[in-house]
Amino acid sequence: MKGVVPLFNNMMKSFRILLSVSMVALAATFASAATVAPTPAPQWTLNDVNGNPVSFSQFKGKTVVIDFWATWCPPCRVEIPGYIELQDDHAKDDLVIIGVSLDRKGPEVVKSFMEKHGMNYVVVMGNEKTVEAFGGFRGIPTTFIIDRDGNIRDKKTGAEEKEVFEKRLKKYLN
Repeated sequence: MKGVVPLFNNMMKSFRILLSVSMVALAATFASAATVAPTPAPQWTLNDVNGNPVSFSQFKGKTVVIDFWATWCPPCRVEIPGYIELQDDHAKDDLVIIGVSLDRKGPEVVKSFMEKHGMNYVVVMGNEKTVEAFGGFRGIPTTFIIDRDGNIRDKKTGAEEKEVFEKRLKKYLN
């Protein structure tokens, strides 16, 4: 019986990994992205993970990527390293990436996740009102590109390779 428990635990771990990989692949298969007619981005003020207010107006004149995500969302987690790279590579081009966490367990869970994964961009705690302000959507990750004039120019739902997303993003950078 002693050998059965470790075997069962290893099988469950393998199953969870396989399930996560499958979910990511499925999400990538169903990812949709589109350039949209310029629409003014909603104004918002949300608290970051430390409780400090962050307003969209702080980023006037910059290209802003707004990514609605959650720590428990496998496709969201897959995209984070790409956003870290994009923030590093394009900060000089006045790119600002803002993660809007839809986690319901609070900012401490998100803060711990950010530290563990080396997230180098702004993360705020979102809510239903913010989702509605962006037109409502059914799934995460949902990501918007907002140009320097404050207009939404691109929307994608689902995970996408960094290189594919970056190609569309570059149209709105310097």
